[in-house]
Parts: sequence; C-alpha cells; structure tokens
Amino acid sequence: MAVAGGESELSEKKEMTPWEQHSAVISIPRFDYNAPSSLLHHSHSGFLITCPIKREKSATKEAISLFAKYIQCGNSTEENLVSKRRKISEENVDGDCVNGSEGGDVEEGACSTVKVDTDGERGPLLKLVKLTKSGLLLFIFGKSVSPDVVGIVSRIVQSVESGSSGSLLWCNRIFPIQATCSLNEKELREVVSKLVLQFVKDNQKLVRPIKFAIGYNRRGIETELNTPKETPNALELLDRNKCFALVASAVKDVVSDSVVDLKTPELSVLIELLPLSGVPKGSLVVAVSVLPRNVVSAKPKLSIKALVSDTKTKGEKARND
Repeated sequence: MAVAGGESELSEKKEMTPWEQHSAVISIPRFDYNAPSSLLHHSHSGFLITCPIKREKSATKEAISLFAKYIQCGNSTEENLVSKRRKISEENVDGDCVNGSEGGDVEEGACSTVKVDTDGERGPLLKLVKLTKSGLLLFIFGKSVSPDVVGIVSRIVQSVESGSSGSLLWCNRIFPIQATCSLNEKELREVVSKLVLQFVKDNQKLVRPIKFAIGYNRRGIETELNTPKETPNALELLDRNKCFALVASAVKDVVSDSVVDLKTPELSVLIELLPLSGVPKGSLVVAVSVLPRNVVSAKPKLSIKALVSDTKTKGEKARND
C-alpha cells in the first residue's frame, strides 16, 4: 500500500507543469500595512507591476523569482558573496523563509536573500503594499534603500526580448519607481527636477536639443474622489493637462533647450498615481521615474515595454486606460 501511494504521488508530481512545480515552493509575502503610511511621508523606490485580474498571487510569485535573480544587494558585504549557482532563498515580510528557484541559477552578485540591513535593523529588502485596484502589485524598498531600479527593469526587458530568460506568464509590465511623492505642485516639481538632472548627468552624450515625453496614468482614481475641498491642490493636478504642464516646466527648468517629442523621446517622465489602501481619503501619492528609451514604448501610448505578447495584454490595456 505504501508503494502504491508513493507511485501515485510521483505520478501527480510528474503531471504538474514546470510553473506549477515552481509556484508550489514560493510563498506569497504578507502585506506590510505600515508601508502606505510611510509612502505618505517619505520617498521610496520600488516596482509597480501590472498583471491579469485574479492572477495577482501568480504574478507575485513570478515577480519574487525575477527579483531574486536580478536585484543586487549593495547594503551587505556578506550577502554579496553569493556563488553564481547558489539556490535562492526568499523571506516574506514576516520573516518566514521559503526556498524557490527556477533551475537554481542566480546572476553573479544577485541576492540570495530578500533581507537587508535598514536603519540599523534587520528588515525585508522589498515590502508588498496593499492596493485598492485589481491587476496591480506594488513592491517598495525601505526609505534608505535606493538600488538602480531602472537598471534592474532594463536587464529584465533585455532578457525577455533576447529570449534568454524565457517568456513570462503573469507580470505584464514592471514600472521601475525611482521616487514617490505626494501629488502637489511643490513636491512633484522637486522630484521631477532632481531625476531629470541626474538623468542628464548620467547621459552626457545626449543629442541636443533633448527630446522628451511625459506619461501620466491615473488608473481611474480621480473618479473615486468626491471631496475636492479636502485636497484642492492635489485634485487640481489630477487634470492631465495641468500635470503635463507642470512636469514639462520642471524639465525645461533643468534642460532649457529640451523639446517635446512623443515619437522618439530620449527621456520619458512617467508618473503613476498609486491606488494605496489604508490611507486617508484624498491622500494622493504618485510614483515618478525618468526613463531611457530602451525600456519604454511610444506606441500606441507612452508606457513601459510589455514583457508578454500583445494578445495577452489586450485585456489589461482595456482595464487600465
């Protein structure tokens, strides 16, 4: 009887697809319920991921696998000493450790763990933030952790385009968040100016005049707000044209000879309104990034490049437009 039971279990395991086997060993991290409050008061970097509705858990597992492969830990010498083929160890935000890898291979210098020293205490490298919208995932780093999120997404895009990492199933797009701020004129202008200045410093060979474009995704949040007296300044910037004008002005303050070019921009300023759960009504936080053209697509509208085929993202596009 014991042999028969063992054969049955072995048969079931063989019938599982590779992704089912992979997802079976990766835990879903719990939401960090302190993260939304922190986003209201501090700037954070991280990733906003779009995925099919009701596939958030599958996308979370897939994202964890990607991050374990591509995120490099710069805050701990011990964590940088990772062999190229060491198995990945993931920890959720409550510290429960689970193992999971796809073939067990990790890039040189990639994290073997998602724990890192933050403010002198042990804490998770990435925190999963609860949102009010379906089809979205938000991961943020601690406020003192600022990795090269654009470089991470750039490597993921390049890997998917070259076919070296295989096709993704659930993570449709990964938006690298360089900074967050409250949606008001002063903070948004400061963040955009800082990021544009850094972009220009890092890319000295940009052809002049510098061509730029602006993308703004509100994800329908403006239709849910009915208290204009509480946050008049923020609600004013919910207007797409007013937000575009403010951002364009901030870009030109830094690069006086810059011009708008929606077809072939050298730099793109993307702004994402974050549908945070557990924050006071009318408290609006945006994610901001200044991105090179290798990670953005200008058609049919300015956005992060898709990581899955167009046929799989048609439903997502219809939901988020």
